[in-house]
Order: sequence, then structure tokens, then C-alpha cells
Amino acid sequence: MVIKETLIVEGKYDKIRLSSLVDANIIQTDGFMIFKNKEMISLIARLADETGVIILTDSDSAGFKIRNYIKSCLAGKNVKHAFIPSVSGKEKRKAQPGKEGLLGVEGMNDEALLKALSDVCSEVNNKKEKISKSDFYIMGLSGNAESKKLREKLAEHLSLPRRMSANMLLDVINSLYDKEKFIELFEEFLHIL
Repeated sequence: MVIKETLIVEGKYDKIRLSSLVDANIIQTDGFMIFKNKEMISLIARLADETGVIILTDSDSAGFKIRNYIKSCLAGKNVKHAFIPSVSGKEKRKAQPGKEGLLGVEGMNDEALLKALSDVCSEVNNKKEKISKSDFYIMGLSGNAESKKLREKLAEHLSLPRRMSANMLLDVINSLYDKEKFIELFEEFLHIL
């Protein structure tokens, strides 16, 4: 399933889980860190304007707090909500179940996740060409000692949060631009460096 909107999830394991099922740009909030991260909220707002966003959080109270906070910050923007069912259990990687004893996004079965997303997503039939990790490497945005500084300058130039990892910056760029447009922007960026 190729999804047009950017998916907003709580953590890296949710992102890994969904990446195995769908072709979509996925941004993680790092759980409650979203409450302190104004740059991330600004980025999500920009993504809501550009691609639309789908919020997919766990069905426990923490997931709903995160969902409602993002929803309140993005009032009037293109925001959709996908919900997973409340299923008792624990994720395989955890020794103990969560506080409420419910499976999160990472522990849901494929069918439940695909149903939750298919109820709200816009599927894309013509897949745009994306920037790859190897493109980032060739451009010097990853793989060498100066890559982090270059990524920070590029993020600032594109009005994005500066402290993004290479992978997150790649996801965001692929949400906002197709490969041709990004290469054009990157060349302009290099000329003003």
C-alpha cells in the first residue's frame, strides 16, 4: 500500500513495524517528547499542509494524550486519525506489558494495521521518485565527518528543524519534494553555501 499522507507515530518501533507494511513517509514523535518539541510540531504542521498527516498512536491513554495534543496544535489543517483496536497483550521485545496491558502499534497484527490505515488514507497510484540513502551519501549528506553540519545547514535553508538525523531528514524531504525538485533545491543550496 502506497500512502500519500505522512504517518505520525509515537516511536521508532512503530515506525519500523509500519515500514514493513506500507510505502509511506513516517515521522515519530518520540512519545511525550513531542510536548517539548516546538520544531517537530512546526514540521508536522508543514507536512499537514503539504501531504496531509495521519495520526496513528497506541490505543492507551498515553497514545490518546499524544494524539489530542497534536490534533490541538494542528487545528484547521489536513489531519486524519487512524485507530487500532484495544487488544490485551505485550510486545515481543518487552519483558512486561505496558501500564494498561494493551498492545501498541508495534504489536498489532498486519490486518488490523492495514485496516486502520485503509479506512483513512489516500493511496497513490503513480509513485513519485524518491531520494534514496545512497543519494544522500553521494550528496555528502551522510557518511562523512562533515555530513551532520551540511544536513543542519540544509535543514535551516529549507526551514526545517536542524537537529534531525539523516534518516528523519530523508523521510521529511521525501514527504515534501520529489527527487527532481529536491536536486534542484540542493543545487541552489550549494551555490549559496
